[in-house]
Amino acid sequence: MTAWLGSPEQGVVIAGRRSDVVTAALREVDGRTVGWFRIAGGKHHGAIGEAGGDAAAALVRTATELGVPVVGVLDTSGAELGEGVVGLHAWGKVARALADASGAVPTVLAVTGACVSGPALLLGLVDQVVMTSNAFAYVTGPDSVVEFTGVHVSRTGLGGASMHDSRSGVATFVVDDDSDVEDAVAHLLSYLPSNHLEDPPEVECDDDVERPCRRAAGVVPGRASASYDMRALIEDVVDDGSFLELRPRHAPNIITALAFLGGRSIGVVANQPHHRAGTIDIDASVKAARFVQWCDAFNLPIVTFVDTPGFEPGKDLEWRGMIRHGAQLVHAYAAATVPRLCVVVRKAYGGAYIVMDSKRLGSDWCIAWPGAEIAVMGASGAVQILHGRRLAAVEDPEQRMAEQLRLEQEYDDRFANPYVAAERGFVDEVVEPAATRVALAGALARLHTKRELVATRAHSNSPL
Repeated sequence: MTAWLGSPEQGVVIAGRRSDVVTAALREVDGRTVGWFRIAGGKHHGAIGEAGGDAAAALVRTATELGVPVVGVLDTSGAELGEGVVGLHAWGKVARALADASGAVPTVLAVTGACVSGPALLLGLVDQVVMTSNAFAYVTGPDSVVEFTGVHVSRTGLGGASMHDSRSGVATFVVDDDSDVEDAVAHLLSYLPSNHLEDPPEVECDDDVERPCRRAAGVVPGRASASYDMRALIEDVVDDGSFLELRPRHAPNIITALAFLGGRSIGVVANQPHHRAGTIDIDASVKAARFVQWCDAFNLPIVTFVDTPGFEPGKDLEWRGMIRHGAQLVHAYAAATVPRLCVVVRKAYGGAYIVMDSKRLGSDWCIAWPGAEIAVMGASGAVQILHGRRLAAVEDPEQRMAEQLRLEQEYDDRFANPYVAAERGFVDEVVEPAATRVALAGALARLHTKRELVATRAHSNSPL
């Protein structure tokens, strides 16, 4: 276990030693001051009592007032039962403090063992969560699951790190053990300002911004329906070695990542054709919306790469609220005031195209590759809707197919290309793939001073 993770002697102690479960201090992580607390140990496996809740909440509030990130390490069995209802309010104090810190300073929690019952909800309040591979977290345990549902499940099956890494999306990263937690947290914080009033970090860039993106240009297949890994394209566009994907196994059909471009920290959102053809479903919408909102809170410019055939169809998705959840992504982009750049790589169809930071949704600068298809839908589907009866009337199959191909080509020429979109002002520039890096870096340099005045109000009623 690393020193900052476990030793209360390092740093400026907050709230003294009132609790044998909670330690709190102002410390340094990779040369940066953070507010740090740890909930672990004691008689009942990190159970939080009144004194511990006071200490952790005081640390979070102090860090917020100082404008430094909050980092917490959890191995807790929940509220201290021996204190009765007071123990419940103990973690509630911490929850209130973290809610007040949200959007003001970066908040990160690491789970290195158990995190169960009410305190598990703290994981949903913070910006990012790191879990060790043996950690687990759940609100209601296996015994209650059996009692209510009759289904037997282990604690790892119910809330293990692997599950939160893929299914729930609670875990941003899963690391091997406690010794890797510090590196993961430090790496994450290196992309972020200490608080919402600061600009994101700028680093010395030894990767030439004029470098042509030849690898990115060769990644995308010629066939519109062919799959490819969008990460390879992004990695070639951003500064070498700076790509850091968040929640890579959860909703893999959309990519959320941090990176540097020309030495400037950015957030990246991208469709991933390698999974589910890059369609947008509920999990992808929620994942991307939360990320966009987080980038906007901490002044990170957002670069969006678009290659999607649309929203994923399905009765189950509609019944589960595709409208509400899809609107979360619309709202997050529309409300974001940071510099926003968009690259249409290949397919940009229908409502999914609009959702992915399109020009009229507020994107500051949108470029497209020459082969991009920007339309209401693909040519094949559009021709069937527009000319289905006419084609059905053609008796000769070969003649019918030839006519269909002609109509599809006509549709592509009239609608599904970036030049038509550029003429109407929906695309600012059509850029050769190899020039994507230099184009984005130049635009970011011009837009990095962007400031928007937001109308005074308590807050918007976002589609949570």
